[in-house]
Amino acid sequence: MTALVRLRLAGFLRTGRALAPVLAGLLTLGVLYGGGRAQPAEAYGVSAVVLFPVLAWQTKILLDVEPDVQRRLAQVAVGPARERAAGLLAAALAGLGTVGVALIFPWLVGGVTGPVGPGDRSIVAGVGLGLWAHLLALPAAVALGALASRAVTGSAGYGVAVLALGAVGALVLGLSDSVAPWLAPPVMPTARALTGPLAAPTALLLSLWAAAWAAVALGGYAWRRRSRA
Repeated sequence: MTALVRLRLAGFLRTGRALAPVLAGLLTLGVLYGGGRAQPAEAYGVSAVVLFPVLAWQTKILLDVEPDVQRRLAQVAVGPARERAAGLLAAALAGLGTVGVALIFPWLVGGVTGPVGPGDRSIVAGVGLGLWAHLLALPAAVALGALASRAVTGSAGYGVAVLALGAVGALVLGLSDSVAPWLAPPVMPTARALTGPLAAPTALLLSLWAAAWAAVALGGYAWRRRSRA
């Protein structure tokens, strides 16, 4: 399975398909941090929100690079479950690279500032919370991108519709007055939580929420792939 992961990452990079989400992510981050400086935790919380659709799109592109015939051959060679897992793992690794860029980028452009008041978090704490916020968003973004992939939807049009609906839904349902916030991953609640003191129970709840949402979405991806096999 390791070889299959490397193959999919190599295909994603060598075909140039990785360029579009990278440029979109950098443009998004540039606009975000161009508005002024902010405390790291607060800035990273918003960064995780705006990168969520980019990470999902990146996952869809990576999974769609492989031709259908080659994907079926991989299923025969390593088994359907391992083939699906290899694609998701490759997408997660690519997403971690994007997260790393998102954590470094604001320091390069002066978009964040150190503590200026007695109640401000330290830089280390802010970066740690920012990493946590991005890692909460990553599994959900990978799951959404997988659900929008060609292997699930069967066509590019349906895939774009699933991706757009999921990304917009995550933002709309994540608003503070949402009637069903649990239908979306907690990217918006996490960003709101990082604007002030973060209690341990709140962090645990958000982590469990993100894990449960991603597990359900990935379960739907696995079921859909089996039904289309």
